[in-house]
Amino acid sequence: MANRQSRVTIHMAASLDGFIARKDGRVDWLETSDEYAKGDTLDAAFIEAFLSSIDCYVMGSRTYETALSFEAKGFGWPYGDKPTVVLTSRTLPRTRDTVQFRSGDLGQLVNGQLRPAFGSIWISGGGMVAGECLRLGLADEVRYSILPILIGDGIAFFEQLGHDIPLHLTEVNAYKSGTVELCYEVRRSHCETRPTT
Repeated sequence: MANRQSRVTIHMAASLDGFIARKDGRVDWLETSDEYAKGDTLDAAFIEAFLSSIDCYVMGSRTYETALSFEAKGFGWPYGDKPTVVLTSRTLPRTRDTVQFRSGDLGQLVNGQLRPAFGSIWISGGGMVAGECLRLGLADEVRYSILPILIGDGIAFFEQLGHDIPLHLTEVNAYKSGTVELCYEVRRSHCETRPTT
């Protein structure tokens, strides 16, 4: 049975035109030079407290490979010691004990295994995983960090939704970097329920 207190959050950084990476997977545009004087500054203590509130990460294989490449370049592993589930049918390097590789039914994974075990589950990439979570009614909220750049083409934040997903805006934050974070609650119609396991 799903933990009623659990919360599944889709979070990704994207360009203003809605892309999370270039067509070839590069994210070289993530470092922008914009400055917004009225924006908030995120101090290290706030970031640490926020990250400590996340219990588990879920991502696709391309996002995992991007994280590994950032780590190889000296930027560190962004997911700390939290359990990290990588959705893939490929054989990928496992560089730490906290990483698990899974394939198969996403609804069964989220509702049958992750929700009973974790309170705060973050879907941190990519577009196919985010789209599938929304199509299956698995997500409770969407956090969209919009970077101040247009890249024109790439991998969409949400791929092939197939139907409208109503949202409710709950939070807006603007930062000195020019990034704007939007937080939406995923609205469920009175007849919609999460898939059961």
